[in-house]
Amino acid sequence: MTTNERFRRMYEHREADRVPFMDYAWTETLARWREEGLPTDDYLGYFDLDKTASVSVDSSPRLPVRVIEENDEFIVSTTPWGATRRNFRHRTTTPESLGYQVTTPDEWLKVKPRMTPSSDRIPWDRLKRNYSSWRAEGRWIICGLWFGFDITHSGMVGTENMLIAMKDEPEWVMDMFDTELTLNLALMDMVWDAGYTFDEVSWPDDMGYKGTQFFSLRDYRELLKPFHQKAIDWGHSHGCYVRLHSCGNIMPLVPELADMGLDGLNPLEVKAGMEPEKLKKEFGSRLLFHGGTNAALWHRPEIILPQIEKLVPMMMQSGGYIFASDHSIPAAVSLKDFEQIIQTYKRVGTY
Repeated sequence: MTTNERFRRMYEHREADRVPFMDYAWTETLARWREEGLPTDDYLGYFDLDKTASVSVDSSPRLPVRVIEENDEFIVSTTPWGATRRNFRHRTTTPESLGYQVTTPDEWLKVKPRMTPSSDRIPWDRLKRNYSSWRAEGRWIICGLWFGFDITHSGMVGTENMLIAMKDEPEWVMDMFDTELTLNLALMDMVWDAGYTFDEVSWPDDMGYKGTQFFSLRDYRELLKPFHQKAIDWGHSHGCYVRLHSCGNIMPLVPELADMGLDGLNPLEVKAGMEPEKLKKEFGSRLLFHGGTNAALWHRPEIILPQIEKLVPMMMQSGGYIFASDHSIPAAVSLKDFEQIIQTYKRVGTY
């Protein structure tokens, strides 16, 4: 089966030849694997794993980018979203946020007019160069949106500012969500209308951390849910499946997501408190689940392999499952570790 056929059957809650794989190895991880004998950076091809493709656009305010400081260890620079960040040169990690430009409604009103759709925000050359081969290879093509709580608090206004604003200035928060999503959808409509269609709509919106959520269920329903619903409805109107990525423990939000018509949920971060087995039993006929194995244990085969042998057969029942870690593949994972994981997952994940 092709990757596209495999993914589609999972979303249809039907069996395929095997459970598909979709995960991401860090740059450091690939460097380690090359040192340990991997002959190519195409580890997906080397291990005969599923290949997807993504379509993304520039939905930022396009604020000026400038380098503030740099040395052999890191570089400090501003982003098109108005954040100041420290990025480490030799480590794959979340950038360290040092400050933000858009911290008040007044600053937002200065930035908002910059977020208007224009054709030059779309990577046309990349699409023209690759799209035909993606389809010929049978890849699963994903439309990547960029909006919501996570990208706004971490990328534009700051976590503390955002959480306070959700209580004191909810209109400002909702205006940011609306502006971000409206721009994304306008650009993706241009992509679709040009003949570059996709199979799935997905976006990252981390709403939890270890043990709980950033905000209450009521806040979710009032401030963020309307925009998640709009994204879901837009995806369905284009004949696509819709998958949300949300790290952290979001167990109380899952019933809301299922009732909204969401098709898939990732990454089921077990180390934060997510419960894949419980979710499969309660929502397995309505949601595809993607992930659910502890990335922090992928370098411990004596622990993670028995967990995979137990988890995958249960999660793959009647389709509806994509195998992955609950985050991404860190550099602690050796090439041998990864090979054992793939061998185990394929063995127990074959229908």
